[in-house]
Amino acid sequence: MCGIAGTYRWPDGKAVTDRLTGVLAHRGPDGAGHYGHPAGDGEVHLGHRRLAIIDLSETGAQPMVSDGLALTYNGELYNAPELRAELTAAGVRFRGTSDTEVLLEAWRRWGTDCLPRLRGMFAFGIFDERTGELVLVRDQLGIKPLFLLRRGEGVVFASELKALAAVTGDSLEVDQGALVASLLYYWVPDSRCALRGAEKLPPGSWISFRPDGVVRRGRYWNLREVAAEGRERALGGERPDLAAVVEESTRRHLLSDVPVAAFLSGGLDSSYLTALAARHRPGISAYTIGFRAEDARFEAMPDDLRYARQVAERFGVDLHEIEIAPDVLDLLPRMTYHLDEPIGDPAAINTFLICSAAREAGVKVMLSGMGADELFAGYRKHVANLLALRYQRVPRPLRRGLSAAVDRLPVATSRRGFRSVRFAKRFLSFADLPEETAFRRSYTMYDRDELLGLVHPDLAGTVDDVLAEHADVYRDNDLDDFVNRMCLGDARMFLPGLNLAYTDRSSMAASTEVRVPYVDVEVVRAAFAVPGDRKIVGRQGKAVLKEAAASVLPREIVYRPKGLFSAPLRAWMSRDLAPLVREVVHDGELVRSGLLRREALQRLVAEDAAGQRDFSKHLWHVLTLEYWYRDATSGAGRAPSLTA
Repeated sequence: MCGIAGTYRWPDGKAVTDRLTGVLAHRGPDGAGHYGHPAGDGEVHLGHRRLAIIDLSETGAQPMVSDGLALTYNGELYNAPELRAELTAAGVRFRGTSDTEVLLEAWRRWGTDCLPRLRGMFAFGIFDERTGELVLVRDQLGIKPLFLLRRGEGVVFASELKALAAVTGDSLEVDQGALVASLLYYWVPDSRCALRGAEKLPPGSWISFRPDGVVRRGRYWNLREVAAEGRERALGGERPDLAAVVEESTRRHLLSDVPVAAFLSGGLDSSYLTALAARHRPGISAYTIGFRAEDARFEAMPDDLRYARQVAERFGVDLHEIEIAPDVLDLLPRMTYHLDEPIGDPAAINTFLICSAAREAGVKVMLSGMGADELFAGYRKHVANLLALRYQRVPRPLRRGLSAAVDRLPVATSRRGFRSVRFAKRFLSFADLPEETAFRRSYTMYDRDELLGLVHPDLAGTVDDVLAEHADVYRDNDLDDFVNRMCLGDARMFLPGLNLAYTDRSSMAASTEVRVPYVDVEVVRAAFAVPGDRKIVGRQGKAVLKEAAASVLPREIVYRPKGLFSAPLRAWMSRDLAPLVREVVHDGELVRSGLLRREALQRLVAEDAAGQRDFSKHLWHVLTLEYWYRDATSGAGRAPSLTA
């Protein structure tokens, strides 16, 4: 895991690359490297910041240069041992034991044909001195980020958007469409970028640049096609051995020359991975979080700690408990900086604090249960959308009466919150809607009218574009299985846009690598070969994964109520952050620029304070967006031209 950057036929390429690499220092504190070479009428420069995980010696240093190829690479290849053996049998001689050298030699032998064979997480740039061609590549599922900016025949790329912003001064404008999308989702979709002109290389794809100015793009892995293949496998009666696939992936993800630990929330996903990891690494360390008692009570949060302790004791895991009582006023701007784009999920703070604690204990690598909910229908929204189909068969007058009754219920008093009321209100906000609209509404922040009422009138067309994009992506499949359509939508939008993005950026802010064994190409193939009626059984989500885990974990862990890897937002909003919320709503940059309407924000605050609606998540995201916008418009980016 590292930070990569580079320039191709870019003015002052060496100085720019050195600056890019410097901004990424937190991603790789163990070393830095630079490579330069002529490229047509210009030059190529590759930069690297190293977090040494495999082959800690200098033979693993980067950029790695060998016989006319130069590589700067961020990631891990979990099938590197098999690829190494195949290449060795073909006559390749290796100098060291790094997966970087395996990747470089695989590229030399197979070119882009090596890409579908790679099993891991990665983003890299590789330059061929003989042809002068630079190729940039991103992994199949978008685990690792890669941002690029093209100007004329030149390109600059980096692991983080802030690096591109730092070397282009004030020439990058804030992208209004990305900000509207951020308001809808509370994150920026992987298809958009918060600064106009910059872009994210799509998952499972590559782009090449040649000295003659020719630019080519290719896709080597397509999630839509994988889901379609899974459907055919299921129709043919194939039933993947999910327990074997997950265990094999977990074993591979332990490949490391430094200690590996695990996130352990006490929920199914992390408990299963931790138990499997403990089979192969007895005594493995794990990290879990708790909250101040008054915050957890106010938020009506489940007691996850006791489950984490139970798993740790049963499997001989060295458990470290961290109480989350952060100074959120201090952490909020720091996290906004590290997250690169406006991401309003407070789980990023949890990830950062856990990784920071692990790093202080000498741990560089962590395993996370990220991805299981998306692939196996584990979120409440998946079950709720199925229940909505039944709800729609209830006579309309009864539905109206129920909706009116629930609408009058408070979501909180001054001392405690009511989760069941929050869930009921959320459910009724989408239960009557058509499939795609209901699915979108079940996990996004606003409906169309609410979003139109929040933003400047000139952005109405942008709102419709963002909603249309969601519909296009969701409907882009031939699946006849509602549950797997939702899982595919999540794997294409929610997973890379939010969960993988904040996991990478908040963990790397603490110079720590997080690995995600569920987000593995073989696990994904298996997941989409499972029919939806085996993922959700009755009101039980992730049923097929629970069946697999039941052979390892106690039933109390497997079938416990779903936990939350989140934060006590209502408590923070009503106490720690209340003055800041007032400041941002009344006189923040978003309001003063005209991007957001003061009256609409004031209504959110008033209804939330009255306990009638829970807008804590909405307001938290407004704060994250405000801090991001201040940084972007005062330094690297310019404000959109909107009038109040």
